[in-house]
Amino acid sequence: MIPASDRYWLRNAHIPQPLLDQSQPILAGSTQNLQFTNLEPSDFLQVDLKIDNGTITAIAPAGQVIDDSPSADLQNGIVFPCFVDLHTHLDKGHVWERAPNPDGTFNSAITTIQTDTRHWDADDLYRRMSFGLKCSYAYGSKAVRTHIDASGEQAAISLDVFKTLQAEWSERLLLQAASLVPLEYYLTPAGEQLADQIAAVGGILGGVAYMNDAIAQQVDRAFTLAKERNLALDFHADETDDPNSATLRVIAETAIRHQYQGRVVCGHCCSLAVQSDEIAATTIALVKQAGIGIVSLPMCNLYLQDRQVRRTPRWRGVTLLHELQQAGVPVAIASDNCRDPFHSFGDHDGLQVFSLSVKIAHLDRPYGTWCRSITTTPADLMGLPTVGRIGIGLPADLVLFKARRYSELLSRSQHNRTVLRAGKAIDTTLPDYAELDDVLTKT
Repeated sequence: MIPASDRYWLRNAHIPQPLLDQSQPILAGSTQNLQFTNLEPSDFLQVDLKIDNGTITAIAPAGQVIDDSPSADLQNGIVFPCFVDLHTHLDKGHVWERAPNPDGTFNSAITTIQTDTRHWDADDLYRRMSFGLKCSYAYGSKAVRTHIDASGEQAAISLDVFKTLQAEWSERLLLQAASLVPLEYYLTPAGEQLADQIAAVGGILGGVAYMNDAIAQQVDRAFTLAKERNLALDFHADETDDPNSATLRVIAETAIRHQYQGRVVCGHCCSLAVQSDEIAATTIALVKQAGIGIVSLPMCNLYLQDRQVRRTPRWRGVTLLHELQQAGVPVAIASDNCRDPFHSFGDHDGLQVFSLSVKIAHLDRPYGTWCRSITTTPADLMGLPTVGRIGIGLPADLVLFKARRYSELLSRSQHNRTVLRAGKAIDTTLPDYAELDDVLTKT
């Protein structure tokens, strides 16, 4: 039970060491004073946290500070900062019952969602996007970036809904929008107009990159439009098992040529995993030089990639996470699509994303710094330096789990978690699916 007081201690917390912000001094010296537990060596620090008016004001080795302030004993429960979901599609979400994917393939997903867009008026988008945000907030997310399908007249409708939600949720969630169109769209006057619309909402210029004869020109134009408006870029790249798909390399080379390092995120990058070691290493070196961040979507790509009727898939669909991280490339994971033709499952839960990603991509033995992939790293890629980490002077936006070690955290759903925002426990009741019944019966 979290004390009702504005000033209290969280005692006996297990914090993953990589999530502790060491830019500020730790009470009683430094992290050298903090003892690693013997549950899983080097994974957790056992600490006491002091929260004062919504801010973390002290971090100390567990049991070393005597204070008469109220306290809650977490009994070695794990504490994460709130999650950061770098890559979602809120405008597509929660349409499964009215727009199911007939065979689970990528091509069918595109056809199905294109048909469903006839329903995407302001009310429909608002209802479904709100539902997704309610889930994200209840599970413990602090920041969300959503891609917005933005071709033609849909851009104005969807971006207006986004702006409304951004304002309504401003005290609870930090929301960013990235445009989503085929990259050739930016070679047209409509593409330049879209870049202006994205700049007007403080968004990110984005698009789907796929191999074609004009891919270099298309990527170059996207960079030019972004630079003219001082916009960050976020691409869908190489979401395929075709080893000849190399748009990530084209994007990296273009970023270097434009000297636009550190302003680009690329999602999916699946084909990197089916290319030769030599080709992949060359691309990864360029990605590192270009300062590109990579976001992998293991749940959605596991669902879509290598799917054929009555045939067992031969690969997992994820990019080279370990090789990218070892090269010093920032690597994040995110939820991507939820309950739509691209992924019939998902619930905007950062822990579920992390848990399944650990199992899909072997992000364990050792766990190392992978806990940052759903917290600190995506926060940095979104330009949010005070989010996704735990430290003195930072907001007490935390997720408290009863699980004491990774083997417990990743074996159960942790639906009994406590989410703190500014030190106060929030209502973690999830929205009822019935809220969307009338939306999903549209024909």
